[in-house]
Amino acid sequence: MELFFTLLPLAFAFPAFIGAYTYHLHMFQLNSYHYDVEKKWILKNLRGVSALFFPCAFGAALSLIPIPSAASVYIRGGFLTLLFVSVWLTFLYRKMRVKAKKPLVYTDRVKRLTCTAAGVFAAILLGLFLIPRFWGGFEKGGRWASAFGCAVIGLMPLYVMFADLLNKPLENSIRRRLTNEAKRLLLGNRNLKVIGVTGSYGKTSVKYFLTALLSEKYNVLMTPENYNTPMGVVKTIREHLSPLHEIFVCEMGAKRVGEIKELCDLVHPQSGIITSVGPQHLETFGSQERVRKTKFELARALPKDGVIFLNADSDELMKEDYRGKRILYSLENKGDYNGENIRTDVSGTEFTVSHKGEKVRFSTPLIGRHNVLNIVGAIAAAHEEGISFDDLKAPVKRLQSVPHRLQLLDKGSAAVIDDAYNSNPEGAKAALETLALFDGYKILLTPGMVELGEKMEECNENFGKQAANVCDYAVLVGKKQTEPILRGLLEKGFPKEKIFLAKDFSEAIAHAYALPTEGKKPVILLENDLPDNF
Repeated sequence: MELFFTLLPLAFAFPAFIGAYTYHLHMFQLNSYHYDVEKKWILKNLRGVSALFFPCAFGAALSLIPIPSAASVYIRGGFLTLLFVSVWLTFLYRKMRVKAKKPLVYTDRVKRLTCTAAGVFAAILLGLFLIPRFWGGFEKGGRWASAFGCAVIGLMPLYVMFADLLNKPLENSIRRRLTNEAKRLLLGNRNLKVIGVTGSYGKTSVKYFLTALLSEKYNVLMTPENYNTPMGVVKTIREHLSPLHEIFVCEMGAKRVGEIKELCDLVHPQSGIITSVGPQHLETFGSQERVRKTKFELARALPKDGVIFLNADSDELMKEDYRGKRILYSLENKGDYNGENIRTDVSGTEFTVSHKGEKVRFSTPLIGRHNVLNIVGAIAAAHEEGISFDDLKAPVKRLQSVPHRLQLLDKGSAAVIDDAYNSNPEGAKAALETLALFDGYKILLTPGMVELGEKMEECNENFGKQAANVCDYAVLVGKKQTEPILRGLLEKGFPKEKIFLAKDFSEAIAHAYALPTEGKKPVILLENDLPDNF
């Protein structure tokens, strides 16, 4: 019976390990496998991390401290079993109840990391159980093994990083091999032109729009979805690049200085587009100046005959002293390509592009000035690649909204403007301008903006003030992080009774759909959706 109560907690240590490990591995992946970002996440979520650590610390202490009782094996075994079962059920319940916005992706790296983490845990657990039997019996071995199991589960965020550190030499070797293979494929396609696209916001939309326009004349490959990291670009090249491709539109993302340069060293762009510089990822960059310098790593990586396309309406972009060839696009008559006479309604947008005295009228089903600016940038780049304005009219007319970026969705009883992807101050302002175009009952649903560092509170308060001039009703998701938005709304005189604080997105959307809308069709703006690791 004593052996049973010694083995019982160890049997449940493995499912508890799997539950805690899977969750914290997911967070580590969302934090881009960066140790410094993961440490900041741990500190920010110390309450939740402590809720796992302290019971496990008590369990580890209980395993090692002798209990002066004949029933010590049963007391210790029963408590540890209860602890491991509760940990396992907690993470199982979390997985079943909370649907991840960006689920854990079981990449080859994740599989290798999991093998290392599970292998080390199992080996040490088994070793601690078996070795002490030669001088203390199974009961003593079980105590040491249980203490180790408690320690690892309680310190799981650190254990995930430890396992990744063990894999570092292997991962670096694999990374070099795959990167060199991608470089060889690029070099083998000598007629391929690479166009880099970066910016604090707008880069994904411009990438999609530019690819659609260039495809009128060329065979174009683009990085899919948000594949804008070195390994995402490597994967795109290895799996999709063919000798038939003539242009590669490569989205380039960054959260710290030097990451755009790393991508440029991989693909060697001949031209590029910088869509914007704004207070995005300030928690990792530290300042907007460092954001600007990082985005201009693309421009400085271009060859002497290369050209960079810049959004002239971005004041921060225009601060950079760049002496290479540049082409500006604008909606404020500041550029070489200017969008003018914009007429937009709920059915779409018409606008004129002027360039060197030539004026051409375009129409698109997309709505909002923000989309027009991105389209003008894509038109500029495509026109410089030899596609006439007349040939660009048809593909502009066929452009589709990029998912979760000012995407208009007809839900029958309500219209939804889905702008839920990675909100920022300029994008949020543009989304409100788009919402203002509609005649229906205007509802804002938002958890606010994040990753803005010290500017987060100021930007969210300004957003609340802007929303007060447009919206009929505001649904704020999460009390703590939306306090600045609430403050901004109330400061502008927005009625308090027309504000609802929801605890989560499900409650927010249910409340928005149930609102009395005074006989008008509700128009719901979904502005941002917090990441799983927030």
